[in-house]
Amino acid sequence: MCEKNCSFDLSKRHLLKLSAGAVAFAAVGGLPSVSYAASLTKEERDAMTPDQVIKSLLDGNQRFIKGEGVEHDYLAQQRTSQQGQYPSAVILSCIDSRAPAEIVLDAGIGELFNSRVAGNVSNSDILGSMEFATAVAGAKVIMVMGHTKCGAVQGAIANVEMGNLTSLLDKIKPAVGKTKFDGERTPENYAFVDAVAKTNVQLTLDEIRKNSETIRDLETKGTIKLVGVMYDISNGKVELL
Repeated sequence: MCEKNCSFDLSKRHLLKLSAGAVAFAAVGGLPSVSYAASLTKEERDAMTPDQVIKSLLDGNQRFIKGEGVEHDYLAQQRTSQQGQYPSAVILSCIDSRAPAEIVLDAGIGELFNSRVAGNVSNSDILGSMEFATAVAGAKVIMVMGHTKCGAVQGAIANVEMGNLTSLLDKIKPAVGKTKFDGERTPENYAFVDAVAKTNVQLTLDEIRKNSETIRDLETKGTIKLVGVMYDISNGKVELL
């Protein structure tokens, strides 16, 4: 299977990076050699389909869970990305300190665009950023990542009011009412909190499609995919919704 285009050495971990670039097949066949010290190139990113990008992110999470993450040389990635960036995906995630997307997806510098806001909600600035990431910079996936035990979701359930936080939590409250749940519907019940967080991810995806014609058109053409996931802070796992 490995012909002249397969120049990687399996005995050297730094030559096989099973993240965004390494799953892409080169146009002439075979896996490209991607050093852990190199940022993602345009050729590697462009060779991938949206489905391959999603798989690479989930594969990265599996490495994270198993403690088998790639040995990223961030300084080297910073140097190789200084002339340009070619991320494969844009992540919309929560500001929660326990859910850093690049780390839990085992991604390096130059692989992901990352927007973070409490409760992973959408607004016009984030939509503009996503439009740049996809239509201009070429990212192929928009991933909305919610997480378990989300404080912003708890705040929305509890009807917390405090300065600018009030209007932010208002964006999450529709998910509270639309969540079907038979148990106790309180902010202290984490099963309910997590159920609302999942609904919130789906509603955020709906809002992105509704409020961005650019993204909607790219998705219709199959150029990009939108996907929702939940990150479990108790075990580190990212699961598709």
